[in-house]
Amino acid sequence: MNLKALAYQLRRDTIDIICAGKAGHIGGDMSVMEVLVELYFDQMNIDAKNPEDPDRDLFVLSKGHSMEAYYAVLSEKGFLDKEDVLKNFSKFGSKYIGHPNNKLPGIEMNSGSLGHGLPVCVGMAKAAKMDHKDRRVYVVMGDGELAEGSVWEGAMAAHQYQLDNLCAVVDRNRLQISGNTEDVMGHDDLHERFRSFGWHVIDVKDGNDIDELHAAFEEAKRVKGKPTVLIANTVKGKGSSIMENKANWHHKVPTQEEYDIIMKDLKTAEEALS
Repeated sequence: MNLKALAYQLRRDTIDIICAGKAGHIGGDMSVMEVLVELYFDQMNIDAKNPEDPDRDLFVLSKGHSMEAYYAVLSEKGFLDKEDVLKNFSKFGSKYIGHPNNKLPGIEMNSGSLGHGLPVCVGMAKAAKMDHKDRRVYVVMGDGELAEGSVWEGAMAAHQYQLDNLCAVVDRNRLQISGNTEDVMGHDDLHERFRSFGWHVIDVKDGNDIDELHAAFEEAKRVKGKPTVLIANTVKGKGSSIMENKANWHHKVPTQEEYDIIMKDLKTAEEALS
C-alpha cells in the first residue's frame, strides 16, 4: 500500500467530513495525518474485525480535536463506515462527535481534555507490563498541549516505571488557536526537556514524511528500559498553500472557493505520489 498517497486521499476525506458537519479542527487534522497513517497501516497490531482483541496495541489521540482526521483513518481501516460518518458527523444526537468517543469501535479513550492522554497511556503501558503482555501503547499529543502540567507528571511516571512499551508523538506544528506555540508557552529545547525526564527522544525532522516516521517508530521499538517520544516537526494545514502555517485555520470550515482550491491541491499531491 502506498501510504504517502493514502495520506493525501484521507486528507480529502477529512475535508469532506468537516464540510458535511460544518465544523472541524482542520489545521491539526492536516498536520497529524502521516503520523496516523503510519501507525494504523504499518505499525500497530490491530484488527477491525476483532477490535477488542486482548493482545492488540493501544492508541490514544490526546489532541482529540483532530478527530476528523481520525475518523478518516478509522473508516479506511474498516472500524467505521465512511458514509455513516459523512452523513452524521457533528449532527445533534450523533455518536460521531468532535472528539474521540470510546463508544465507537477502535477508540480506546474519550479525549480532548488536553493533558490527559499521556497519563492515561502511562497506566495502560504499566498494566501491560503487569499482565506480561507484549503490546505497545501509542499516544499523539499537540505541542500546545504540553503546557499542561499533567503531561509532565505522566512523563516522570513513565520513566520511573521504565515503560519501554510506551511511545508518544508530539505533533510539533508550532501553532495553536491563539497563535504561535512559542509565544503562548514556549518549550525552549523540547528535546532536552524530554531527555531530562528520562525519555529516549527521536527528532523527526519532517513529521509529514512517511519514511522518516517509519524509521523513527522502528527505532522506538528497539529502545529498552525507558519510554520514547517522537518530536514530529509537521506543518499545520499541510497540503494546500491557503492553509499551511496559518493559525486562523486551526478551526475553520472552507468556503466553496476554498474547498475547490484545497481539494485540487490535495488531489495533485496524491497523484504525484501514486
